[in-house]
Amino acid sequence: MSTVIDSLERAQLRRVPSFDAGDRLRVHFQVIEGTRRRTQVFEGVVIKRQGHGARETFTVRKQSFGVGVERTFPLHSPKIERIEVAARGDVRRAKLYYLRGRVGKRARVRERRSAAPEVAVERELLHAPVPDEEPQDLDGQADIEAAEAVDAEPDAGAAEADVQSESGAESGAEAEAEAGAEVQTESGAEDSSAEESEDSVPPTAPQDASPAASEAPAGEQQE
Repeated sequence: MSTVIDSLERAQLRRVPSFDAGDRLRVHFQVIEGTRRRTQVFEGVVIKRQGHGARETFTVRKQSFGVGVERTFPLHSPKIERIEVAARGDVRRAKLYYLRGRVGKRARVRERRSAAPEVAVERELLHAPVPDEEPQDLDGQADIEAAEAVDAEPDAGAAEADVQSESGAESGAEAEAEAGAEVQTESGAEDSSAEESEDSVPPTAPQDASPAASEAPAGEQQE
């Protein structure tokens, strides 16, 4: 048998109580009806066990209103909630097919009185599954790095904005200083041009403000 199939079947094995043909069992199994799920109990005598491993089955027979009813269950089925051993049978056969031809008291199986008290067995897996090593999630790592990069972008933008604001402030201060220097140079040039114009104007002769003084000599000349 392939090792892969063997490992898969080994992972499906469950803990079950020890019982043989002739024992009376109560099998609690799940019944699904549409969207509802309920637990049903089937009690009867084990007439056979067959198979091995995950494919092992057992058949339980009971009398219902004088009619024999048999049901076969997979021993390691997950639908079986638990198996209870009600009584131990005193038989010397592995297959009790002769019970099919008997009805009433003749279909009973003698019980062993010296049987030890039964111990409840939990229906859990025999071999706990080994957790596989989690593969490295490269996509998840890439997503995390992308998220970190996105988070870092606002910080970089803020830093660039601060640098730009600082450079803008420096450039504004330089522009103001240059404007002040130009204004000073222009005012100095205006002052110098004004002084030069004052120096270039020739002095004018003083004029006599009184008209009489200017007319008197003329009259004297006429006389």
